[in-house]
Amino acid sequence: MAQAPGKNFRKGLTIIDLTEMFPNEKSAREWFESLVWPEGRKCPHCGSDRTHEASHGNMPYWCTDCRSYFSVKTGTVMEKSPLPFRKWVLAIYLHMTSLKGVSSMKLHRDIGVTQKTAWFMLQRIREAFKRDDDDEPPMGGPVEVDETFVGGTVRNMSNAKRRERKEAGVGSGTTDMTAVVGAKCRVSNEVRAEVVETRDKVTLQGFIADHAATDAKVYTDDHGAYAGMPFDHETVNHSAAEYVRDMAHTNGIESFWAVLKRAHKGVYHKFSVKHLQRYVTDFAGRHNVRTKDTLSQMEFIVAGMVGKRLTYKALKADNGLPSGARK
Repeated sequence: MAQAPGKNFRKGLTIIDLTEMFPNEKSAREWFESLVWPEGRKCPHCGSDRTHEASHGNMPYWCTDCRSYFSVKTGTVMEKSPLPFRKWVLAIYLHMTSLKGVSSMKLHRDIGVTQKTAWFMLQRIREAFKRDDDDEPPMGGPVEVDETFVGGTVRNMSNAKRRERKEAGVGSGTTDMTAVVGAKCRVSNEVRAEVVETRDKVTLQGFIADHAATDAKVYTDDHGAYAGMPFDHETVNHSAAEYVRDMAHTNGIESFWAVLKRAHKGVYHKFSVKHLQRYVTDFAGRHNVRTKDTLSQMEFIVAGMVGKRLTYKALKADNGLPSGARK
């Protein structure tokens, strides 16, 4: 038999499998509880295990110590979500099984919620990929580092907007695009990426120092900001059309950029600067768990939901960055 395409060593999960695993709300809720409370039910408010079932309509458990009602959603990004657990399961499944992610328009049709609700769900799922810096040990290398630009291009703007830019003296190229720097470890295949304001020496070398081990071999292109790094450093001269020289190349991290940009153009059509870091974190996170079985990927997301909170008010709040939303 011919070998299946893709990462055929992973154990997938079909939609039929999913419906059999979660035939009702009870099964979905118990799955979340087994992951959020692997050692038994505990109060998310005070950590006590002196809890029992309650007759509250939305909060099925009561803590004897702090005298509070709670559910498995309490203390997670799902807190105060009125949506059924099965819809959360489906949203996680659809997002994790789509290489380039799933749009809020598609999700709202697939699980029967409004587009606004689907967008909020996806942003909370992305929030689950965030990890503390202390949980990320330095990458041992070899490490490839590169930057890319995300955003619309001038040639795709209307004539009116082009005239506005010309009158304002704004040029073309990457003027209105946002820079993202990323690193990929060739041994672990792990990717880390951050939105940056500038591509100067302090920013880019600071990013490398934060994520690469001091003895790691680092490969970059010939961008001048990388010169003089305190690493075993080798470059490829892209400006002279040199892309591979022996082991010196940045093809791995550039492949990651290709997926991100195809998603930008083909799935989402726009990444607002305001929320760009959350999208970048999402793509890096899904890349880093792509070799896991589908169910393990879903479990990873649920584990990351614990201890995080993202309200709609906070999501929509002004963070000083443009959203590009329609008025």
